[in-house]
Amino acid sequence: MAEKSSRRQILERSLADDPDDPFLRYGLALQCLGESDTREGRDRLIALIADLPDAPETVAACQQLGQSYLDSHDFELARQALEAGIAKAQKQGHAHAAAEMNGLLAQLD
Repeated sequence: MAEKSSRRQILERSLADDPDDPFLRYGLALQCLGESDTREGRDRLIALIADLPDAPETVAACQQLGQSYLDSHDFELARQALEAGIAKAQKQGHAHAAAEMNGLLAQLD
């Protein structure tokens, strides 16, 4: 694994002060994915979705998780993440996010 970036370290320190902050948790997951630490990034997205299922950030977390699985050709896991994200987006009234995830799902058919 590559050395941790200063941005990642800042996010980790911030999360130590507020471990339930969904925005920080989402940001750290994306930072991990951006650093090609795919396993940790996915694990963090999965944990965010499970721990804070009604947080607005979980819609984006599902979308990013689905995209990550698409990128690695894990199509069944991508489908599961995207379908969960669409349901969350519809429940929270995020029509644009639901449409984007439906577009990603269409790539699987």
